[in-house]
Amino acid sequence: MQQWARRPKTAQRLALRSRIVLGCAEGLANQAVARQCGTSARTVGKWRERFLTPRLEGLVDEPRPGAPREITDAQVEEVVTRTLESKPHQATHWSTRAMARATRLSHMAVARIWRAFGLQPHRVESFKLSADPFFVEKVREIVGL
Repeated sequence: MQQWARRPKTAQRLALRSRIVLGCAEGLANQAVARQCGTSARTVGKWRERFLTPRLEGLVDEPRPGAPREITDAQVEEVVTRTLESKPHQATHWSTRAMARATRLSHMAVARIWRAFGLQPHRVESFKLSADPFFVEKVREIVGL
């Protein structure tokens, strides 16, 4: 937990929650932890309560309301893997529509996945993936896939 609180690559919301729990573990009151972390006492109480029973799993965001995901993690992985490791038959690079036909997704779903992972098959020199261990979670939160 101390590594989450101090590591620069940790998501800021997870780092704040870790600092809150660590402050509470020192025996400080909610008001004191709130001042120390620059947040409200209500927020401190919320994360203290969520940490009590499920421990570390309680610090992770709960699912957001809205329509359930229709695209699975396996489908996202398939699109990314095919994009990076293969070429379509008789073509130099994948297009969204060709990838959509190959993976049985919509071309807009393929475009959202590529945008989320920063993939641009028509620009070979720009293929880079993040080394962030929470990259997929951040992409899911931002894009909503």
